[in-house]
Amino acid sequence: MEDMIRYSVITEKNPREIVLLRGFGCAWKKCTFCDYHLDCSPDAAENFALNRSVLSEVTGQYARLEVINSGSFCDLDQDTMREIEQVCAQKGIRDLHFECHWMHRKEIPALRARFAALGIQTHIKIGVETFDRAYREDILHKGIGVSDPAVISELFDECCLLFGLNGQTAASMRNDVETGLAHFDRVCINIMVENTTPIHPDPQVIAEFCREIAPLYQDNPRVDILMENTDFGVGGSAQ
Repeated sequence: MEDMIRYSVITEKNPREIVLLRGFGCAWKKCTFCDYHLDCSPDAAENFALNRSVLSEVTGQYARLEVINSGSFCDLDQDTMREIEQVCAQKGIRDLHFECHWMHRKEIPALRARFAALGIQTHIKIGVETFDRAYREDILHKGIGVSDPAVISELFDECCLLFGLNGQTAASMRNDVETGLAHFDRVCINIMVENTTPIHPDPQVIAEFCREIAPLYQDNPRVDILMENTDFGVGGSAQ
């Protein structure tokens, strides 16, 4: 997947640069809908060479950088983490966004302290997908063993939601968004797209989202809506 687009600039809503780095792969790998973990390599040296090249494109134009890696920040090699530190210091990054699975939540305080020592505030995003615990755990297998969104948000700043799935309704989707906004700084809505997993998008649910939900939040500065998983500009194939 070396030909993937791995650097982009988001100019709308919370303007920032974004990089898609490559790590060892998501340690969870049980989510029934997700195949992002396929973008990985067990070779730390190869990962670092790729990631250093991607990070070299960061300009610091918004002083804000989002780092994603088809998993959690814990799945990145330490050379890459040190490179992120250096790039942030050199380019004047003051706000740094990472993703993290629930299973790694105890590693977040140390990460925050590490970057706070450099004057950088970290913002940690978790993929919740839905606040309906039964749906999230029995169908999506997210591995988040609590129901209370206040507990989930204790160590996380932002959340991702996944819509366009069979069984979801306008009411359930709106409840998820409102719950996310009540407990997190930002909400990122992802619409399910076809991939290599057995979970498929439901066109009727997606149509309902576009008709009933998207108009309510499309102008909300705290809500990102990704109709395609490449809407942030990374992840697609380079031409």
